[in-house]
Amino acid sequence: MKKHIWCSIMIVLIIAFDQVTKMLAKNALYPDKSARFIDGFVQFRYCENTGMAFSLGSGGRWVFVALSIVVIAGALYYLFSNKCKSLWEYWSIGVVIAGGLGNLIDRVFNGYVIDMIEPLFVDFAVFNIADCAVTLGACSFVLYLICDLIRDSRKKGEKDE
Repeated sequence: MKKHIWCSIMIVLIIAFDQVTKMLAKNALYPDKSARFIDGFVQFRYCENTGMAFSLGSGGRWVFVALSIVVIAGALYYLFSNKCKSLWEYWSIGVVIAGGLGNLIDRVFNGYVIDMIEPLFVDFAVFNIADCAVTLGACSFVLYLICDLIRDSRKKGEKDE
């Protein structure tokens, strides 16, 4: 039960951080200002993304809302039904959920997702804190799955000997 409470707090904190940074970006940078953060590396620039990652599928607001709700609901069910084998898996999924909810809030209330972090050292999409949460949580989850497969194959190898 404690892990559910702490994970819920973490989800709320990530969503709050995401929403506050989006509000700050809108207030300081809308409509076409930018602010250097680390010269030659990253700047802040306000963007409205009506699509999903890399602006793919622009204009599909309600499709993205529905898809997000289904995926987030499934992940929440999995998370809170104690099906996770480890805390690593549990927290990785929680971080993905937080990021998904952060962007879902934007889609529902604005019709677009506010992005503001623009890397300058590489040609890449502008993104936000929720995107970072989804990406880092998903990478952590994939790493967990790889480690779990390796651990299971070692256990199987030991049993076969």
